[in-house]
Amino acid sequence: MSSDISPLAPKNHPVLPALDGVRIQAVEAGIKYKGRTDLMVMVFDRPAQVAGVFTSSKCPSAPVDLCRKNLTGGIGRVLVVNSGNANAFTGLKGANAANETAKAAAAAAGCDASEVFLASTGVIGEPLMADKFSGLLAGMVEQAKADRWMDAAKAIMTTDTYPKVATRAVKIGGNTFVINGIAKGAGMIAPDMATMLSFIATDAAIAAPVLQAMLADSVGPTFNSVTVDSDTSTSDTVLMFATGSDGMITDPSDSTLVDFKSALASLMEELAIKIVRDGEGARKQVEIKITGAASDKAAKIIAQSIANSPLVKTAIAGEDANWGRVVMAVGKAGEEADRDKLAIWFGDVRVAVDGERDPAYSEQAAAQVMKNDEIIIRVELGIGNGQARMWTCDLTKAYVEINGDYRS
Repeated sequence: MSSDISPLAPKNHPVLPALDGVRIQAVEAGIKYKGRTDLMVMVFDRPAQVAGVFTSSKCPSAPVDLCRKNLTGGIGRVLVVNSGNANAFTGLKGANAANETAKAAAAAAGCDASEVFLASTGVIGEPLMADKFSGLLAGMVEQAKADRWMDAAKAIMTTDTYPKVATRAVKIGGNTFVINGIAKGAGMIAPDMATMLSFIATDAAIAAPVLQAMLADSVGPTFNSVTVDSDTSTSDTVLMFATGSDGMITDPSDSTLVDFKSALASLMEELAIKIVRDGEGARKQVEIKITGAASDKAAKIIAQSIANSPLVKTAIAGEDANWGRVVMAVGKAGEEADRDKLAIWFGDVRVAVDGERDPAYSEQAAAQVMKNDEIIIRVELGIGNGQARMWTCDLTKAYVEINGDYRS
C-alpha cells in the first residue's frame, strides 16, 4: 500500500451494507507489513453457494490450486486472504502452507477443509509461514462482524493506494437483495482471468452452477477488459458467494435473474475500473474503444495491443497526442486492418482518417484532450461490425520506482 493516494482515487467510498450470513474480521498478522492489516477472514454462517474464475497463468499459486479443487464441491464456509506474500512458486512448501491454513480455518468454522477458500497476494517465490497466522483464525472467526467490508478491502491491499469496494441493490421476483464486492490490484494487471483478487457476495439464493455461469459471462467485459502493465498474475482469483437458501434459483436462464445479471456486471465493471485508476504510478485513466473490426474477438485483440503498448502509454503520460503510436499498435496486433480505412479520435478530436492525418486536425484541440485525467481513444477500422472496450492507464516514472523497490 502506497503512502501517496492515487490522484484518480474516488472522493468517497460507498458504504457496503451487512449481508445476511456473512461476517468479516481483519487483523495485523505481520506477514510482511507493519502497522497495517494483512489477514482477512470472511465467514459464512450457513453453507454458501460459490463460484470462481482464476488466473490463466501456467504457474498458478498454491491457493489457486486449492480453490480450483474445492470449487467442485460448490459450497463455501470460510474465505481466508492474506497480503504481503503470494504463496506462489513455493513448491511443496506452498501447498503445505495452503493445506495447513485450510485445516485451521475449517477447525475454526466447524466445517470441512473442502469448504475453505484461500487467496494470497504479494511477493512471489517467498515461502509463506502459515504457522505465523493460522493460530489467529479461530479468534478471527469468533470475532467476525457483518459490517466490516471496508476492513476486508484494506486487508487485501498490496501496492494499492486505496480500497476498492462496490455495492448494488437488486430485485428478484419482487424481493430486494444486495450484492457487495471488494477487489485489490494496482500492478501485474492484464487479461486473461482474473487480473486481480476480487470477492463478491450476495444474500440471494442462487445455486452454484448458476452463479458460475453469471460470473463467467461477466468477467470478459469487466475484469478481463482492464490492463495496467500487460502482466497476468500467478494469483488472480475472483470468487462469488451466495448465502440465501429460500427459493433457490437453479436455472441459468431464469427470467427473474435479468436485473441481477445486469447489476452484477455493473458492480464488476466498477471494481475493474477502480483497479485501473489505481494503476501503479497512474495519473490518467484511458478507455480504448474499437469499432468496425472484422469481429468482436479481433476488436478485443486490437484494443489490448493499444492498451498494453508502452509507447502509447508513455505518450499519454506525457500528454502527447501521438496517434502514430496508435497506428503502430493496430498494425502489430495481427488482426485484419486496412491502413487507408483507419480513423482515430482522441476524445472528440479526430486526428487521423483515410490513412493519413485528418485535414482538419488541430494540435491545440488534441493537446487539450490529453490534459484530462480521463481520456478516450477511439479507433474505427472500417472493415466490419466487431467492437470492444478496454480500460488502461498511463505509464509513468513512478511505475518503475514502485516495481524497482517491490521486494526490498
